[in-house]
Amino acid sequence: MALLVLLILSLPACASMRTNREDFEGFRVEEKPEAAAFKPKQPPHIIFILTDDQGFNDIGYHSGEIRSPTLDKLASEGVRLENYYVQPLCTPSRSQLITGRYQIHTGLQHSIIRPRQPNCLPLDVVTLPQRLQEIGYSTHMVGKWHLGFYRKDCLPTRRGFHTYFGSLTGSVDYYTYGSCDGKSLCGFDLHEGESVAWGRAGKYSTHLYTQRVRKILATHDPTSQPLFIFLSLQAVHTPLKPPKEYIYPYRNIGNVPRRKYAAMVSIVDEAVRNITYALRKYGFYRNSVVIFSTDNGAQPLTGGSNWPLRGCKGTYWEGGIRGVGFVHSPLIRHRRRISRDLIHITDWYPTLVGLAGGNVSQHQGLDGFDVWPTISEGKESPRLEILHNIDPLNRRSRGSLKDGYGLWDTTVQAAIRVGDWKLLTGDPGNGDWVPPHVLTHFPSSWWHLERDIGEKRKSVWLFNVTGDPCERHDLAVHRPDVVRELLARLAFHNRTAIPVRYPPDDTRANPSANGGAWRPWVGEDDEEENWDGVYYKRGKNRKRKKCRLCKLQSFFKKFNLKIMSKQI
Repeated sequence: MALLVLLILSLPACASMRTNREDFEGFRVEEKPEAAAFKPKQPPHIIFILTDDQGFNDIGYHSGEIRSPTLDKLASEGVRLENYYVQPLCTPSRSQLITGRYQIHTGLQHSIIRPRQPNCLPLDVVTLPQRLQEIGYSTHMVGKWHLGFYRKDCLPTRRGFHTYFGSLTGSVDYYTYGSCDGKSLCGFDLHEGESVAWGRAGKYSTHLYTQRVRKILATHDPTSQPLFIFLSLQAVHTPLKPPKEYIYPYRNIGNVPRRKYAAMVSIVDEAVRNITYALRKYGFYRNSVVIFSTDNGAQPLTGGSNWPLRGCKGTYWEGGIRGVGFVHSPLIRHRRRISRDLIHITDWYPTLVGLAGGNVSQHQGLDGFDVWPTISEGKESPRLEILHNIDPLNRRSRGSLKDGYGLWDTTVQAAIRVGDWKLLTGDPGNGDWVPPHVLTHFPSSWWHLERDIGEKRKSVWLFNVTGDPCERHDLAVHRPDVVRELLARLAFHNRTAIPVRYPPDDTRANPSANGGAWRPWVGEDDEEENWDGVYYKRGKNRKRKKCRLCKLQSFFKKFNLKIMSKQI
């Protein structure tokens, strides 16, 4: 009965997302010509707001459960992006935003950058804030970095930001700013520029970061120099610790994690309201562009929701990569509309550099497109294709080169979209459709009610995500022609990939050896260790003590299993 209810709920939700476009019978991947667009006379002030782990169903205009009046109003008065894609994890999304390049072109195609890894955004890549500085912008970053910090050259202030205030690791406590890599290795993580901001702890991070943005606006002359602010909020990432007064309006939500999560979204909404008020108060608004985006899908186990999309954070299903996003600006020529044109997080680099008056064509290697004509004037997007990722370190036991028509090894985790079609190979991640949190205590067995039991036997999936955004109808068997074409595209992109950089943990990173804080631990004069082309798996990085008893126990366990299996 419960399963029947869930299926009934899913049908109208998916149907409401469909468009009237016919099924895509073929596709081409050559670039579309980019049309000239209206550009402001003066370089605009740019405020980019990135939230953490906010799901597709975690904003007011997608869900009646969460209240976000400011975000809803800004989106309705601007351009809502309803075919907008990000990456499934923190580091990948941030790296693609700030470089305009796919992960396969920065060596960050596997997982995230861990606190103890001697790894960061490649130092030879020119970042978005560096380009904006060259054009004459004052650049500032507030919030979560998560792009590596083992050397000082990796820090935000060395990668294009005049000022920085925030946390360098992937997750910190909202009040104490303590960050742990594992249960026992913890340190303080709040930084002002290149120094540890001791004494600033105690205030909820979203409030603290909002206060810093308002201070930047209050002390900057909007007529003297264009401003770029990258507000990378920690919210709504775990831990779920909102102030109690924000939880009370959601007291009717029975599920406790969802209740706290909704409260954290409301705090984000309040932060955006205060920032837009400051833009008007200090004279920035009339010549400003405000961009709002999430970095990846939500984690349903901790209160988030991607309904009715499939999958969650960390997966290449739509729930993990279809982002919430909008652009609000008086400079948009055709406002108050919804855009269903294909846009990817790599597109912000060339779009914002072009909007600021820079010449994007001077820089080779970008995977993004200038989509300002699409956003401002409603012109067709120049993007026809998105390489979601190719991760050679993530392989599953199922699949083969034969299953990939001799073109692609389908054991490799990869995902690509061309036109209306989306192809996945290897292990895309948890493929559940997780319904809204309606019960006080959601039974753990319910998380898998809508999982396709045949998924474990597959290594190739094909969906028409325009007609089937919820990915309920795998067409791989019915359209082998499209599968073959997309596998060929994966092989083409893979030939341009650089080696994965995923080095083992460095014991020198331990906060106890660095004054109790997470900070750069490799000296500027120390030689760089070369990990290029050497692949490491998490869990294999640590040296394990020899244990003869452990080996004997393992041997007898396997031996007994073999005997039992023969008896059965």
